[in-house]
Amino acid sequence: MRYLKLFTISLLIAFISGSCNNSEQKADENNIIEDNIADSISYYERVLFANANPQKINRDDALKLSDFYIKWAKSNHEDSLAPEYYLKSADILMNMRKPVAAIKSLNMVIDHYPESSNAPYALFLKAFVFEDLLKDNVNAERYYKKFIDQYPDNEYVDDATISLKNLGKTPEELIREFEDK
Repeated sequence: MRYLKLFTISLLIAFISGSCNNSEQKADENNIIEDNIADSISYYERVLFANANPQKINRDDALKLSDFYIKWAKSNHEDSLAPEYYLKSADILMNMRKPVAAIKSLNMVIDHYPESSNAPYALFLKAFVFEDLLKDNVNAERYYKKFIDQYPDNEYVDDATISLKNLGKTPEELIREFEDK
């Protein structure tokens, strides 16, 4: 009987320590991911983009990835990838319906990397965020015009011009105009 009690206690201790090690291992894996920004980006990109259905993307994971893009860009502000990561962060934030945070990321590209090939697109997206997400036609117009003035040869000038022309119109008005043509 005494051996049975010792055996049971030994099994219980082994089970508890195994559970603790498992929990500690998971916590260590998460800390490693959180501590290394580049690894975190790779991890969350794999997790998010492995899902073929974009409507099933985990919102928390997407926002974490956005945060890691920003952290990496801030830590590596001289790197040519920094404006790209700010733009990727803005894209996620726009899709997660976080327009103010998206504009902050876009402003980082516009203000700190004006010579970057991403700067024109960031300005165009800023106008779009004001128009589509914030429903602020005054600022949308302001930034579409600024975009057209600063980048008259950009591939998105036609889109900006059309957006300006249709700014504030309801879908019904747009349909009516299209049918009248």
